[in-house]
Amino acid sequence: MPQPVPLKLPADLPDSDIVIYDGNCKFCIGQVERLSRWDGADRLSFISLHDPFVAEFYPELDHDELMKQMYVIDRQSGGFYGGAKALRYLARKLPRLWFAMPFLHIPFTLPVWQWLYHQIAKRRYKISNRLDSNSDCSDDSCKIHLS
Repeated sequence: MPQPVPLKLPADLPDSDIVIYDGNCKFCIGQVERLSRWDGADRLSFISLHDPFVAEFYPELDHDELMKQMYVIDRQSGGFYGGAKALRYLARKLPRLWFAMPFLHIPFTLPVWQWLYHQIAKRRYKISNRLDSNSDCSDDSCKIHLS
């Protein structure tokens, strides 16, 4: 089993783009650790949506929206990308994801990618529970407040 990757914070890399993810979700943590390993050039920093930094510096991002999808903030342009749009953005930034770029950018397919993204996102706690045999959801920690 791979060792956890120490994630770089926005304060560590002030020129990096910021990936905002659900730090209470084991599936999400695994995905951002993978992104961190693939980013050999310090292009990305990572912060949990539950960290007070997010509400303080990005109050326009609604907590419920953050719970629905990962966001990437392009600090140079100030752009915000959520869900499948964030994946599109990351596919352009990380060479390891360039193979996905043509598929993610097929004209008129963004609604399909967004739908697929949301199907996985709303089941992420169940997915992480299935992947981790040591996980216990009896305390309601796997419930997600999505409509």
